[in-house]
Amino acid sequence: MDLLQQLITIFAENGYVAVFVALMICGAGLPLPEDITLVAGGVIAGLGYANVHVMFALAMFGVLLGDAGIFLLGHHYGARMLQWRFVARVLPPARYARVQDKFHRYGNRMLFIARFLPGMRTTVYLTAGMTHRVSFPRFLLLDGAAALISVPFWVYLGYFGADNHTWLMTWMHRGQASLWVLVGVVLLIVLLSWWRHRRRARCGQD
Repeated sequence: MDLLQQLITIFAENGYVAVFVALMICGAGLPLPEDITLVAGGVIAGLGYANVHVMFALAMFGVLLGDAGIFLLGHHYGARMLQWRFVARVLPPARYARVQDKFHRYGNRMLFIARFLPGMRTTVYLTAGMTHRVSFPRFLLLDGAAALISVPFWVYLGYFGADNHTWLMTWMHRGQASLWVLVGVVLLIVLLSWWRHRRRARCGQD
């Protein structure tokens, strides 16, 4: 992947600052894939240019800050943003209506799901802010929970595949499907924990 190699070169030369700036660009909805950016950050850590745990923490902060910026812009300016040239390209009226419909059908779960749908994050976060469908703390909670799954997945994938590009490319192509499996496993664990907690609570009442 040419883009991945270009990002690795830029990040290796400029360190954490370059990764952070790139994640801000991703968060703004510009055409820079977040998953490839995170993998590139992990790769330079695997090559010794950065600490992988610091890279993960930085990536989490950068991702959440970028997402929060988009949400707060929508929250502050509301539907007026639809008249802005850049926003009109990313979120034309028909797409805005479709996203609103998905919010109506799935509720705030859309904020969690959107992180795993490339190309949907910016439009969903903007719509959530513009329509005031969710408070900012709740937005951060849902987005942060999703990011705790996706961010370490991509960063550590890059880290462990830094010296084996064939393996890395294979898993990057499998990545989105593997990520959905991981989401399913995490949700299953959460549901089982919730079920066990309720069961113990009922037993305690009896």
